[in-house]
Amino acid sequence: MPLYLVIVESPAKCKKIEGFLGKNYVCKASYGHVMELGKGLECIDINNHFTPTYQVIPSKRNVLKELKTWTAKADEVYLASDPDREGEAIAYSLAKYLGILKTGHRISFNEITKTAVTEAIQRPTRINMDIYHAQ
Repeated sequence: MPLYLVIVESPAKCKKIEGFLGKNYVCKASYGHVMELGKGLECIDINNHFTPTYQVIPSKRNVLKELKTWTAKADEVYLASDPDREGEAIAYSLAKYLGILKTGHRISFNEITKTAVTEAIQRPTRINMDIYHAQ
């Protein structure tokens, strides 16, 4: 039986989402941002198009460890962070850390209803890099 992982920002959403999607789906929360810009000016590579260097937020290490474990078990991963710039940044950080930039699915919904969640699962997209860069 396949296992699908849905990652949201808030743990309060998980029970409802799992109820809507069924027993093949597990919902876990990132609790918001998991990465932050490094400290000091050395975190920006001015010689490489001002490329930023991000690091794991120390308080999120255990969250990321759990998400990594679930990602390894899952057949598909759906990143369902909020549908805004911050949500896109969270989705990108998660995808990069979890090693699913090319395989992870991006979904978004504006309400926690069965219709909205199931429609999002049926029409996954990719992380919108333009929105991520705008963040």
